[in-house]
Amino acid sequence: MARKIILLLFVSVTLWANRITPSEVYSESMIIRKHIEFLLDYYKITYNPEEIVKRTRLTRTKFQPRNVWQRGYELLVKINILRESHGLSRIEPVGMEPVEKLNPDMVYGQTQRVLAELRIFEVRSGIEVPQFRAKKFYNKTPSDVYNSLSYVSALFDRLNHSELSPSYVFAEAMRIYDDLTMILQKLNIKDNTIPTIRKEGATPSDSMKRSILVLESIQRLQRDAGIESIDFSELYKREARPSDVYTIIGITLAELQPIKAYVGLTKKVTPPAIKHNKKVPADIEQLMGWNLRKLSLISSLRRR
Repeated sequence: MARKIILLLFVSVTLWANRITPSEVYSESMIIRKHIEFLLDYYKITYNPEEIVKRTRLTRTKFQPRNVWQRGYELLVKINILRESHGLSRIEPVGMEPVEKLNPDMVYGQTQRVLAELRIFEVRSGIEVPQFRAKKFYNKTPSDVYNSLSYVSALFDRLNHSELSPSYVFAEAMRIYDDLTMILQKLNIKDNTIPTIRKEGATPSDSMKRSILVLESIQRLQRDAGIESIDFSELYKREARPSDVYTIIGITLAELQPIKAYVGLTKKVTPPAIKHNKKVPADIEQLMGWNLRKLSLISSLRRR
């Protein structure tokens, strides 16, 4: 009897999880937004909603759930910054095993992690926060959720009094390096690459250009493997800031995951970011150049 009850619960939870839609995830993103807006008001920090929407909203890009999940990961990184600035210890953002096609319910889980960490921060800080109620939305897409989380990410920058520094961008670029190392090892490709020449005085725009080349090279492999690619040209900015580069690097990490799954690295979670200090755009530009060299070793991916 007990076994039947457990099986029934498992089936019920599975069916519920399969019903999670982008509209429901969007609803959760709006609750995250309410928490951040409340904290901004609590700390008397001003912001311009119209300016944030203008800067963060994308209208052409058709994002996949994997990109939205990665945006949620970014929020966990920013929660770490918030915790540290208030004397709390860091937490380790949760990684995920690579899959070729991410189920939207995994994105829902990511929003719940963000909400849980926000509530922990609020309790630890002695801040009484209202019980925000979820509002129903309809016909939302992964792109809508991505835009919503991008808005929240910009609110986090106001709450943290700064955008992500080049050191944080470098740490994420190192995760790309780790993923590419795993892929080359899996494909039995000897890696004899060395870092590119350091471009002293490089700007975030230089890092952006190099990162776009890495993303384009990854998309070449996606097409070779029959993995759906996405047009990310809307994210390119000629006058880039470190946060813009971070976004592209986050996108790149997300786009590497289906390739890892395709080549059989389904159990290899991307290593967590290691904290770095005093990194500058030249370090990022050089590292992404090295990542581009590693990618050039993969001439193609054979179709299964």
